[in-house]
Formats: sequence, structure tokens, C-alpha cells
Amino acid sequence: MKKAKALVLLSGGLDSILATKLLLEQKLKIEALVFKSYFFDSGQAEVSAKKLGVKLRITDFSEKHFEIVKNPEYGYGKNMNPCIDCHILMLKGAKEIMAKRGFDFIATGEVLGERPMSQNRQAMALIEKQSGLKGYLLRPLSAKLLEPTIAEEKGLVDRSRLLAIRGRSRKEQMALAKKWKINWFPAPAGGCLLTDIQFSKKLKDLIKNAPCPDINDMRLLKIGRHFWHEGREIIIGRDHQENLRLRELAGKKDILLEIKECAGPTALVRGHKREIKGAALQKAKRLVKFYAPKAKGLEEISFNVLSPES
Repeated sequence: MKKAKALVLLSGGLDSILATKLLLEQKLKIEALVFKSYFFDSGQAEVSAKKLGVKLRITDFSEKHFEIVKNPEYGYGKNMNPCIDCHILMLKGAKEIMAKRGFDFIATGEVLGERPMSQNRQAMALIEKQSGLKGYLLRPLSAKLLEPTIAEEKGLVDRSRLLAIRGRSRKEQMALAKKWKINWFPAPAGGCLLTDIQFSKKLKDLIKNAPCPDINDMRLLKIGRHFWHEGREIIIGRDHQENLRLRELAGKKDILLEIKECAGPTALVRGHKREIKGAALQKAKRLVKFYAPKAKGLEEISFNVLSPES
């Protein structure tokens, strides 16, 4: 019998680890695939792939992913996470690799009913259809609750050794993790910044106010306190490391502010293709003063106004 070759989407979370392990138990040829973007990286997948002993392919789809984040066809989850569109985009990329590299099917760690938006029966069928993978997408953790895939019908995968997990409880997954001594997985949904309410708020403001956000904008979203004034963004560092990071990420037309008389936060003012006028600078100065405890008792405060061009 032909030994099947499977491409498994491995985020590094427990479900994707278990899906990979289930297929490894059947002695299949396994390679893992992880996508990284502005909003999640490949770090946990790299750890998990090494622990599982499988080759890992890393694909950066940041620009394509950001386009669907800005305008998802199937909408958002609770925050700025376009889960259905994201799954479709990943699986389309996986399909291209499958065709080029001769994989028999693609597998994911999806669990029926675990996530209300993207893992209900209707959404899972939609994702399979829109990604062009009908019949070639195996979900090992819930396979017995779903229609058999082509790989199962051909006997490339033993359906009887797959699972029928359903719902949001993770008891069965935890039991399997204990059985296989898997203890390196992160908290659920901990890897995607788009599920975080505060990050999502900052991203919404950026998309609303900035005509063409760039990679530095994505990096800046991860640090500091963010404010807006008439289309100009003001970012206040929260500690010394963030102050240094603001200096590193400042663009040629940005302005940096620091208090002269005492230690305090650095402010970065971005115009986003608009001239940085006095009102935005005055607001930035007030914010720096407000977040500088040592400035509270000073009657007069002056500022260093720095330009990255200088």
C-alpha cells in the first residue's frame, strides 16, 4: 500500500500538535506548514515541529493577510480576527504547495464546534470549498463526525484511528497530551494579536486614520500607548525599552519628543502623509508630561524635539 504524504498546518497550539501526532502514529510521511504575518509568528510552531520530529515549512504571507484583515469577505470574530478568511487564505497557500510537492492531502487541527465563527459545520464546509480542497482536507480530531475524505476512502489513512472530538471542552485533548507526554503547548488562541481587544482597538484606529500603513506601523502597534489628533498618531513609550524601540522605528518624517529636565517617556508623532502641525505636538507634550511621574512637581518643563532625519 502506498504510504501517504500529508501536509499538516501546524500553528504550535495543542490541537494542531495532536492532529500531527495522530497522523504520525499511522506512520505517514508528514511535513508541517506554518504561516506568519504581522499579527502572529512561527515561533511556537518551530518549537512543536522540533519536538515532533517533523520538517517545517514557514511561509510569510503578511501583505496578503493584512489585505483581508482590512476588508474580510466573511467578517470578523469578536475583535479584528477574520477567522474564516484567514483559514481560506492559509489553505489556498497550502493547496499550492500540495500540488507542487505531491502531497496526498492537507490536515488541520480544527475541532468541530470549538470556535463559534470558524469551526461550526457550515463554516468548515465553506472553508473547504472556498480553498479548493473539497475532499482533500482532513481534520483528524473530528474526522469521525465529518464526511470521509478521499485519503480515508482510498485507505491512505485509517479512519478508525481518527477521533470524534466536538465542542469547546478540551478534556479529550488534555488527556491525549498527558498520554503522549506533550507539555510544550501554549494557552488557546494566545498567538494571534487580532484576538486581543486592546490591540484590535489600536489596529482599527490605524486603518481608519492612516491611508497606507507600512510594516513599521504594524511593529509600532505592539508597543506604547496610542493616541490620535486630526490624523496624526502619537505613541507614548511605557518604559525604557519601549522608548528605545520608538527611536528605532521612527520614520524620516516623524518627530520624537523627550522632557529635558527629568526622565520620562519618549513620544513619537507620526503624520501619516500629513504635515505634523503644532496642535499635534502640543498634545504630545501634554501626554508626555502626564505619563512622567517625575515631572509632576516641576513648574516649568521644556522638551527636546528630535527628528530622525537629524
